[in-house]
Amino acid sequence: MQHQDIAWDLPAPFTIDITVRAEDTDRLGHANNVVYVRWLEDVSWAHIESLGMSWSLHEKTGKAMAITRTEIDYLASANIGDQLVLGTWLTDYDGRFRSARQFQLVRPSDGKTLVRAVSTHACVDMKSQRPARAPKEFAEILGSAVVAGGKGL
Repeated sequence: MQHQDIAWDLPAPFTIDITVRAEDTDRLGHANNVVYVRWLEDVSWAHIESLGMSWSLHEKTGKAMAITRTEIDYLASANIGDQLVLGTWLTDYDGRFRSARQFQLVRPSDGKTLVRAVSTHACVDMKSQRPARAPKEFAEILGSAVVAGGKGL
């Protein structure tokens, strides 16, 4: 899918392509709000893994970034067969515990932005599930990937 013609909110997003399937839709015939949350999760994992923040690194350090808040604005519906592009950016990292991420879901066929979302995350110890300082590996990866101009913490 061509992404260069999309009017992104911020420069150089990490993207995934999505095709809306019948099982993604609800009784109203459009993509269900729960599915959008799954797509946000999918692109988030794909993005951090592309940066080197693999699941094996999570297991090695015993730490993970857990979602603490997600705000989603549903601007237009997606329907079965729609070809979509979901972009994401890391927009904040405090160097210790918290990070923020911004999302934009676009239908290239008409250039419409269907969803804008922001999520915040906190580093947690995977065993206790309590807040914990991010390991240096996370700090290096997240800190170097932050894009200026987004919605931060």
